[in-house]
Amino acid sequence: MADTEDRKGGDRKTTEVVYDGAAAAPMANDLAAASGTGMPAPGESMTKSPSNAPSPEGDGLGCHGGQAEMRAAAEKAGQSEILERYAADYPKGPHDQPQSMCPAFGSLRVGLRMRRTATVLSGSACCVYGLSFVSHFYGARRTVGYVPFDSETLVTGKLFEDIREAVHKLADPDKYDAVIVTNLCVPTASGVPLRLLPKEINGVRIIGIDVPGFGVPTHAEAKDVLSGAMLRYARTEAELGPVQAPRGGPSDKPTITLLGEMFPADPVGLGMMLEPLGLAAGPVVPTREWRELYAALDCAAVAALHPFYTASMREFQEAGRPIVGSAPVGHDGTAAWLDAIGEACGISRDCVDQTKNRFLPMIKGALENAPIKGRVTLSGYEGSELLVARLLLESGADVPYVGAACPKTPYSSADREWLEARGVHVEYRASLEKDIAAVEEFRPDLAIGTTPVVQKAKEMAIPGLYFTNLISARPLFGVAGAGSLAQVVNAAIGNKVRFDEMREFFEGVGHGDTAGVWEDIPADHSDFRRKELAKAEKARKAADPKRVAESVV
Repeated sequence: MADTEDRKGGDRKTTEVVYDGAAAAPMANDLAAASGTGMPAPGESMTKSPSNAPSPEGDGLGCHGGQAEMRAAAEKAGQSEILERYAADYPKGPHDQPQSMCPAFGSLRVGLRMRRTATVLSGSACCVYGLSFVSHFYGARRTVGYVPFDSETLVTGKLFEDIREAVHKLADPDKYDAVIVTNLCVPTASGVPLRLLPKEINGVRIIGIDVPGFGVPTHAEAKDVLSGAMLRYARTEAELGPVQAPRGGPSDKPTITLLGEMFPADPVGLGMMLEPLGLAAGPVVPTREWRELYAALDCAAVAALHPFYTASMREFQEAGRPIVGSAPVGHDGTAAWLDAIGEACGISRDCVDQTKNRFLPMIKGALENAPIKGRVTLSGYEGSELLVARLLLESGADVPYVGAACPKTPYSSADREWLEARGVHVEYRASLEKDIAAVEEFRPDLAIGTTPVVQKAKEMAIPGLYFTNLISARPLFGVAGAGSLAQVVNAAIGNKVRFDEMREFFEGVGHGDTAGVWEDIPADHSDFRRKELAKAEKARKAADPKRVAESVV
């Protein structure tokens, strides 16, 4: 079973139970040091990572090496063109990057939702593990492929050969239409050239993309990175000749492609509003199958419901398709959107007006029947925050602040102008600090936001709702969306009394000097802390040569 080993700890002798001799196994660096050559000693097995091989971590290229170091390395490795394109498509600022999950989760999720599509990641093992875990937590039922690497395979180019071998093995036309390979931070920074992969193997398309955390700001925009790459490939195929028809056959009416992920019922509602115009709802991009990409490109116009899909919109524009911003959300948003769709598709004014007269009264009635009373701050990283804010305002809520992790684009300008005209502060690329500051300043009846924002609000005895799971997972558009938020929002606001009771019950517990469990009431040592801080500040000033020189002068 187990051997025992005696160890001494101070004056006490203990016996450690050990199950094998693994702890005594020599490490590669121990062997190299013993031989004095930097290589394993004679007779010992050769390792894949000799001690003199360059280490990504040692060179600052590890997955936690820092954005500046990773970006500099990527530029030296010939990735400047990709980084410049990402900087133009997904501009950052006013700070470097919003705080959100790894952006590669967005593109990974798009690939995992597609039929007959294999996904392969190339990156640090810890990153791949985390992305795989999160994707399956959110319901993925597909295998996530992984091509591992070490220092040697990374710096010698063997990693690229391993990736190429992996896609050749995966490229089975009976199983897959496409194989998507994604470089994470370290392979991107090291210049692993996915662009050199074959474009097609045995009829299976090979799509290689780079989604580094230091180049793509949010996971929402990473969805656009992959969607744009697939649309570009599909557009090239369509230009060369006939392509596969949609699963349900081509539409007998001109279609409107819907750009951006949405609640499953929303395309149905949009189709109902488009039908009187002689139009039909087309595919939703990101698509669920490769053949839908052709139908998405073969549209009368594109509805940019999520306005940050810059790469995807570029492909539609290359195909000659007009882009319509905003969305049919609430009364005013629906009226403006129907006007814009009619203009883009050449629909007569009378037909558009008749459609508006049919749907706008129903939307207005739904809003009046489901009012929201209370102040709400709103933030998120899905890209639909401005649309949700419009719906809340038309439902009667007071919305002083909207924060979006996504960037400002021309296709969100109508929503921004509408909100700002009603006194709403719109913050693009909002940081966590900005979102929390808004909660502290406006003291809303409800805070809708990301997990840390909701956590902070609840600490302040303010009800909170997680945007992604509880708000964006509801219909937003047309008649169905008009009254969809009232129930969950009003119920959350109604919980304020419970929060007040809990705060009163736990008052003085879990904060500052009173944190923890005490037998007696803890003494207040704030005066001592202030004195110590003053001493530290005085010492800091005394150690500052510049301040010393100024005091002498």
